[in-house]
Amino acid sequence: MPSPKDGARPTLATVAASAGVSVATVSKVLNGRTDVSPTTRALVEDVLKRQAYVGRRSDPARRPPARTTIELAFPVKLNAYSTELIEGVLDAATDADVAVVLSRCTQDPNRATDQQISPWVRTVVAAGRQAVIAVTSDLTITDVAALERARLPLVVVDPLHLPHTRVTSIGSTNFAGGLAATQHLLSLGHRRIAYVGGWPTAACNLARLHGYRAAMEAADAPVPEDYVCGGEFHYEDGTVGGAALLALPEPPTAVFAGCDEAAAGVIEAARSRGLRVPEDLSIVGFDDTQVAQYSSPPLTTVRQPLREMGGVALRTAMRMASGEKLDSHHVELATELVVRRSTAPPPAPAAAPRRNRRPA
Repeated sequence: MPSPKDGARPTLATVAASAGVSVATVSKVLNGRTDVSPTTRALVEDVLKRQAYVGRRSDPARRPPARTTIELAFPVKLNAYSTELIEGVLDAATDADVAVVLSRCTQDPNRATDQQISPWVRTVVAAGRQAVIAVTSDLTITDVAALERARLPLVVVDPLHLPHTRVTSIGSTNFAGGLAATQHLLSLGHRRIAYVGGWPTAACNLARLHGYRAAMEAADAPVPEDYVCGGEFHYEDGTVGGAALLALPEPPTAVFAGCDEAAAGVIEAARSRGLRVPEDLSIVGFDDTQVAQYSSPPLTTVRQPLREMGGVALRTAMRMASGEKLDSHHVELATELVVRRSTAPPPAPAAAPRRNRRPA
């Protein structure tokens, strides 16, 4: 079965020759046409995967699109964090007269190795987008290389791994935010402070955790192993982590949560045990989404400038699409502590029982 020479980029013709079909049939499969038999479609898709075909966008100088379109991709379910980012991207896109298409770039569980290009990348390239913004993305080096070959600019917001020089990324000062949140609790007099975070290997979570640990170490406050809980930045992680922390023989008097939704879960875990926030337990979140403003009590949190991050991502993607050279491949926007009513000094220790004094 013929195949491209080593190092050569696969084309429609080489894929068609390898599959024993016409170029028109390969084109139909790539464009999702229904007039191809299941057997032929499976054969062509197998050759596309083995040859790592991603296609090439039309030269914008010869075939300019009617309107610039950016792909905005999320790997997980949308939440309050996602909504803030989307608002920022849409605001900037409206100003720039750019269209935005929302998609989900989940990893293919059937992909045998990281050397295979994901179907999502092939779909985005075939759609003719001018750039891609991926949020908390875990794209492989193979996927990134495929987008580079297709001359499709990529900007990652809140990357799950430390920024690579080949990937342009937008984030926030997560370490400083974690430091400020913990210092706030320490300044109120708390010493038993726990952390409920997100994905253990995510760069943003590690930075917030390191900020928390740095503040605790500077204050010479101990961090028991049980005081650090992981999760996925969801409300459920806060309820589970909060319940585990409050069931400890020496529970914390304060909790720093890695996101507002997890903080709301900790509040619920406290309520289910009859504890009051902040009288019995102080809680700080991270993000400053609507969850923080509408929670009861309103949540002290670290404001991550999500809308601004979305706007910067959109404008950066447009600059890359127009061929501009960037000053830096990674940009971090400043975080800010927002104090509301979920934090207070720790409860006074219970008074020791008075002993009866024996008469002299």
